[in-house]
Amino acid sequence: MAMSVKKDKRKATSYSDWMSQLPDKLHNIPLYDLAIPGSHDSMSYDLDINSSIIEPDRLKRLSKIYCARKIVRKWATTQEETITKQLDAGVRYFDLRIARKARDRNPTRLYFYHGLYTRTDVETVLKVISDWAERHPKEILILALSNFKGFDKAIGAQLHQHLIGFIVTLFGAKLIHIRDLLTLRSCWDKGRNVIVSYDYPTTQHGEIWSKIPYFYGNTMNTTKLESKLRHILETARPVQYFFVCGLNLTLPEDFRILQYILRLCDNLANVIRRGLPRLLQWVKRQAAKTPVNIVASDLVTSDDFVPTVIELNALKSVSA
Repeated sequence: MAMSVKKDKRKATSYSDWMSQLPDKLHNIPLYDLAIPGSHDSMSYDLDINSSIIEPDRLKRLSKIYCARKIVRKWATTQEETITKQLDAGVRYFDLRIARKARDRNPTRLYFYHGLYTRTDVETVLKVISDWAERHPKEILILALSNFKGFDKAIGAQLHQHLIGFIVTLFGAKLIHIRDLLTLRSCWDKGRNVIVSYDYPTTQHGEIWSKIPYFYGNTMNTTKLESKLRHILETARPVQYFFVCGLNLTLPEDFRILQYILRLCDNLANVIRRGLPRLLQWVKRQAAKTPVNIVASDLVTSDDFVPTVIELNALKSVSA
């Protein structure tokens, strides 16, 4: 990757092709042994202020009130840059939560969501990702599709069938199969660079992966988050499989949420900015003790998140 040296400190100027520029000895280790930057609620930069509230449940009935939707968006926006800019910045794992709008005239049109629906539909964004993957054939992308709100019994199976069919057709030969040897070198040799993790049974599709475990603290307290993730990494980390260490802060689902959303001069992005530097320091210390794989965060294009995670591979390079 392009580097400049200033005052004896390495500083990256581009991470758009960082995987292809890793040391040769890392090209042949399993992908689940690499440290990979990930994006939590990747599409939340695109939330539609005019959509109905999809979560939390307590606020759904307030969907017609503009001020309520504005508050939800303020506390649900965890990313500030587009998918393309996240990719260019070096992010390689994407948390994509899918939903169907009730009463949508197009029965198979889907959106992303986090509190509100996104403005852009799923197929449009996946095409953008596919185009980027075509231009960067040595960068391995991991797309984690989950949640599937609005996939009720009457139409759920049809929606899954449609979405999976679209994915298989769109990415085609770029899809890494479940049985493929999982190293950078093997993926490059086969010309494959997209993994799709799908949180719904799809045994008939060998190119669609099952859900990747995502561990997070479920708290707004950075100390508690660190403690929980440390316990998981030291006792329950999956072996020989992808796993996500989520640095994201999580708003409470009960009445305690009011202590945050009623702050008129604050928002989730500001809370994240105050806590992320500490969490990144913790990740560096923890990675020296226990292996990490995908590290996901909010605001992935700020606070040195991407370079911090990528540089953890230097530890793996020494031991490889």
